[in-house]
Amino acid sequence: MFQSVLDIFKIGLGPSSSHTIGPMIAASNFLQKIKNSHFSPYSIKVSLHGSLAFTGKGHATDKAIILGLSDFKLNEYNEQNINKIVNSVISLKTIQPKGMEKLKFSPKTDIIFDYEKQLTGHPNGMQFFALDAQNDVLLTEIYYSVGGGAIVTEHEMNNPQTTKDTNVYPYPFKNASEMLSMAADSGKSISEMKLLNENIILSSKILEQKLFEIAETMNDIIDRGLRKEGILPGGLNVKRRAKSIYDSLQKEKGNNLQAPHIINDWISVYAMSVNEENANGGQVVTAPTNGAAGVIPATLRYYLDFVPQAKKSKIPDFLLTCSAIGGIIKYNASISGAECGCQAEVGSASAMAAAGLCELLGGSPKQVENAAEIALEHHLGMTCDPIKGLVQVPCIERNGLGAIKAISAASLSLRGDGNHIVSLDSCIETMRQTGRDMNMKYKETALGGLAVNVPNC
Repeated sequence: MFQSVLDIFKIGLGPSSSHTIGPMIAASNFLQKIKNSHFSPYSIKVSLHGSLAFTGKGHATDKAIILGLSDFKLNEYNEQNINKIVNSVISLKTIQPKGMEKLKFSPKTDIIFDYEKQLTGHPNGMQFFALDAQNDVLLTEIYYSVGGGAIVTEHEMNNPQTTKDTNVYPYPFKNASEMLSMAADSGKSISEMKLLNENIILSSKILEQKLFEIAETMNDIIDRGLRKEGILPGGLNVKRRAKSIYDSLQKEKGNNLQAPHIINDWISVYAMSVNEENANGGQVVTAPTNGAAGVIPATLRYYLDFVPQAKKSKIPDFLLTCSAIGGIIKYNASISGAECGCQAEVGSASAMAAAGLCELLGGSPKQVENAAEIALEHHLGMTCDPIKGLVQVPCIERNGLGAIKAISAASLSLRGDGNHIVSLDSCIETMRQTGRDMNMKYKETALGGLAVNVPNC
């Protein structure tokens, strides 16, 4: 079940990890499958199913597939280059991947949004076809985008890996109960145990470098969002607000009569700036998803900007603790809005952030677990109902509130001794059951909730 911190936090592209990054990687993988075969296709078609069909246009899934089939790499992010690639494919109706002949591919007709057929493995399903000149299928593959930019093939979904991690990692906890037991036996913090697990793959020095790079990217995205104005794309005419809120907060900074609750506005504006960048299709770090990408950066920025004696050197501990909780949630439930609603996205991010902050503030493992539980518990039942299928309303503000809840949860847990009635494991299982029982129209399909009760034009 091991989930590396580098699997949880990935530098990617907005507006959605499951609907943008996942399909992009799937397209790239299918392209590689063609290259590895003895076939020379004439054209490619793609069909999108479930949540990918219903909200794919608002989540830029079609754009992501174009980029994936064009050999675009996430670490080569450049907004102008992205637009150039997409516009060229739409105009020429062909793709020409490196080392291959041109392939016929007209996004308007060859990306099919299939609202009727649901693939059985996961709500985020897609099927790729490589065809010959007579339109006969040469190669095909079904992929599922399971959250956080991760994908699995249909074969992998039906034949899950059963290899046990027990003999490989020194602290192979698969739930919070095991995590706490191992912490008590070893005397180590959650971040220390997580680091020792990570060291099986990477040295501490290399991992630390990568974690600081992730944190720096998060911070750059906040700053970028705080500088920009304008209307977000997609037709909902949502105005960017982070800059104006930030400017007004800056003006009020020296006011001695400022109300204490204004700190919430700082936390919110950090999160909102990230999610405005995400909604604009910009660079973003999955944390653990794009739709919830603002919660953890905002919580970390709050720590660095407002907590006395905050230390940048503790950033790796924060991200390691966050990822330990995120891995447990992903393994035992889900981080996918299409699978369990927004409780699995912003709820998971809030739980992760609460745990990370609690450890930085000196919390014991039991207090860290309690912080995560408080944050997740108070997101239970939250639906994913984006208006017009865009990751804008209610997503942008929801990240601000998720960060506020995370900080409050960490603070509350530190006021206690870590003993509490509802365990994190119970809370995660409740989220899983709630997601299973939740009507599909409330799980990232834009068929219910705010998406149908608010005019979207």
